[in-house]
Amino acid sequence: MHCPYCQHTDTRVIDSRVSEDGATIRRRRECEACGERFSTLETVELKLPAIVKGDGRREAFDARKLRTGFDRALQKRPVSEEQIEAAVRAVVHSVRMSGERELPSRRIGEFVMDELRKLDHVGYVRFASVYRSFQDVADFREEIEKLERDLPADNGQLPLLQGGEVVPIDRHGGKGERHKKR
Repeated sequence: MHCPYCQHTDTRVIDSRVSEDGATIRRRRECEACGERFSTLETVELKLPAIVKGDGRREAFDARKLRTGFDRALQKRPVSEEQIEAAVRAVVHSVRMSGERELPSRRIGEFVMDELRKLDHVGYVRFASVYRSFQDVADFREEIEKLERDLPADNGQLPLLQGGEVVPIDRHGGKGERHKKR
């Protein structure tokens, strides 16, 4: 590591500390020539597969885009930042473990939907509506019915449908009355 002050090629590590999440190591260094001290951060760099878009274009995997997708789907939902970060890490892990050099964007979308299904049903349906290009209310209803059929009854979330009708929810999270037309 070159010294940022005098550009000397010899620096020595005088202290190393692992971050709380274990993803980085902070190293305190000292230059052998000028004696100045500075810090460096060491992270693992892994080659993730290229993403093949629907139109055939290829682009580098971008975890920031992934996070943005989760944030949009879960906007104003009762899901913590920690839960979202864990879901992003799970998708990145799935991408990494695929062992592929290229992955279709549809596969990434499926990884995201798997994580959203576990986190929040409303976020899942929001994401699915864009991801699967829902055309009308029937598409929403079909996805909600499939979701409720596939999930265990006691999953800690409110039902999305009740007796074949959309359950009205008030702003406070409870069942509310439908607003009547005047």
